[in-house]
Amino acid sequence: MDAVRRIEGTMVPLMRSHVDTDQIIPKQFLKRVERTGFGPFLFHDWAYDHEGELRPDFVLNRPQYRSAKVLVSGHNFGSGSSREHAPWALLDWGIQAIIAPSFGDIFRTNSHKNGLVPIILTEEEVERIAGVAADPTAEVVIDVAEETVRAGGKTVAFSLDPFVKHCLLNGLDDIAITLESEPAISEFETTRPEFKPSLT
Repeated sequence: MDAVRRIEGTMVPLMRSHVDTDQIIPKQFLKRVERTGFGPFLFHDWAYDHEGELRPDFVLNRPQYRSAKVLVSGHNFGSGSSREHAPWALLDWGIQAIIAPSFGDIFRTNSHKNGLVPIILTEEEVERIAGVAADPTAEVVIDVAEETVRAGGKTVAFSLDPFVKHCLLNGLDDIAITLESEPAISEFETTRPEFKPSLT
């Protein structure tokens, strides 16, 4: 995954609680095997009507929010099933970080592993930032190294697990983390008895 150090851009407010992964990316779109191409189906059942037409009143469909990089939402964002397609869809749409009072545990872990930054702030701070985000031209700056969010003339701190922070700053997914130990793995393989199972 790409390294994530600093995110600068506009925000889109989706102030709903308990947004589950089936709402983020409905099950009928999970047939793709790539990580890309899910963006057009993000929040599909909210974004489209029964005739397949875009709902102009849905916030992510409004042209002034189409370039937003940060989503601001309510409690328990990403609850529900463990589908990794949810962060894929958000990233593919262009969202790089989500600010909310709480997240579904599995969604938050999947986000970290794909370079999507879930940021937990107090309910009061989330509501304040959502108010700032009501202006589609308002900018936000998220500094992953400093663990700060600056919006509306105010800077607030958030907390990241040190290992998660290391992975985000260095663009390390699970495979890249494993490959950091490649010399030790190769050395081990040279001493492994030939009668044991091997991938080569």
